[in-house]
Amino acid sequence: MNMMAVRYGEAIVIIDAGLMFPRNELLGVDLVVPDLRYLLENREQVRAVVLTHGHEDHIGSLPYLIEEIPLPVYGTPLTLGFARGRLAEQGVLERAEFHVIHPRDTLRIDDMQLEFLRVTHSIADSIGVAIQTPAGTIIHSGDFKFDQSPTDYQPSDYARFAHFGEQGVLALLSDSTNSERPGYTPSESHVRRHLEQAFHNSRRKIIVACFASSIHRIQIILDLAKEFDRRVTLIGRSMKENIAIAQELGYLKVPDGVMVTEQEARGLPEHRVLLLCTGSQGEPMAALARLALGKHGEFSIEPDDSVILSARVIPGNETKISHLVNHFCRRGARIYDESHWMIHVSGHASQEELKLMINLTRPRYFIPIHGEFRQLYHHALVARETGISQDRILIAESGDIIGLSAEKAEILGKAPVGRRLIDQDGQAELGESVVRDRMQLSEEGVILAVILISKSTGLVRGLPELVSRGHIQHEDGASLLTEARDFLLRALEDCTDEEREDSLVLTEIVRANLKRFFRKRTSTRPMIVPVILEV
Repeated sequence: MNMMAVRYGEAIVIIDAGLMFPRNELLGVDLVVPDLRYLLENREQVRAVVLTHGHEDHIGSLPYLIEEIPLPVYGTPLTLGFARGRLAEQGVLERAEFHVIHPRDTLRIDDMQLEFLRVTHSIADSIGVAIQTPAGTIIHSGDFKFDQSPTDYQPSDYARFAHFGEQGVLALLSDSTNSERPGYTPSESHVRRHLEQAFHNSRRKIIVACFASSIHRIQIILDLAKEFDRRVTLIGRSMKENIAIAQELGYLKVPDGVMVTEQEARGLPEHRVLLLCTGSQGEPMAALARLALGKHGEFSIEPDDSVILSARVIPGNETKISHLVNHFCRRGARIYDESHWMIHVSGHASQEELKLMINLTRPRYFIPIHGEFRQLYHHALVARETGISQDRILIAESGDIIGLSAEKAEILGKAPVGRRLIDQDGQAELGESVVRDRMQLSEEGVILAVILISKSTGLVRGLPELVSRGHIQHEDGASLLTEARDFLLRALEDCTDEEREDSLVLTEIVRANLKRFFRKRTSTRPMIVPVILEV
């Protein structure tokens, strides 16, 4: 959930507005977006949001931000093209004011002057930001690597990073994602050679799955399709939308005659068909999963088809992707993934590139960003290898308010931060308590307790009925429920008339006693759902 607020005087500039895809424990949650309380509390000072690139973890929460605070949005053409699509989906497009920027453009916001610096990443049109203030200059690297042979021939702007290093940089905030990897991150151009080999090996259909935002990768695939005389069909809404945006803006050049419709592809020989689809992370409703399960209405997987998974595995998705591969293998497909083939490379700098960024900018203070704490920590160790002393390195976590001056860098306090859990295709927000209940149900099960109370006498009629779902099941399960029922019956008999007449009080008595019973007898904490019926 990349989002940073930079404040000087009475002006706040937001850098990025990202989201996070939920991990397995967030049952039924579709998206996780940042809690915006700090920005809402200071909305009068918020001047603009700058987007460094178009990945979902940097633009995905923009609709939720714009819904609360209509703002000018600054970004490069491709980034804004993707951002417009997200805002349109949420129905808040008209609340944003878009401003196209290009590398080396400058923007004045109160006493801050921003300059945008080209960087290479796994998505086209990525930038870092240099923010000049009377107190000094800070550089936000954005997501980056130093690719010496990028597919679009647009390398990172070494000269401007070095220029600011010569002028003096107060603080460098630098991408830590690959800080644990030694050496250099391979160039995107390396992927082409391995994809070319996979194409050469394939005698039947080729199915390629990659991120819909990976325009560089998609360009390589389209060029190879032309070279191997294959026709490309797009499967998946986001793939079609992103390619249309990139093509319209000139970031993607589709070779003549390569793209065909699904209907046209069905009439071609198998060895001339290439399906380019979404679902590289094993999403159950995506195009790739439907192909793997034989549930795609237009195409099926046959023996010796080639499936190329040209995307990194996002942590937490390993099991889903493994199941997907199993289904393809059952159908006789050949699998090409990054475990044996270099058909994907990272878009983030490894250790030697991180050192180069530090040496180009020569900051007074160094602050690692983007990544888990261990990655921030390893980036700090890398910085120390370049000569930055420990007392000039600040490892900050979400919510930390960092104060910067020529004399010191320090954490001044904590801003209110957290997460918002979005369900039902982004239309509803879940509370943390709902997710905790779902987790408890998944781990401990539920006990339903049905109690009949006489309206006239207030006494319990018959025996309480207990129904167990997802709780302990063993040979003594029935006797355990009988024991629990008798325990509850005794507790109800001890109730006063006043307690039995108040259904809310009685509900809590039932819940408390059954919780106590199961915790003592089985060391479990099933969810207790009392149902009080007056008859």
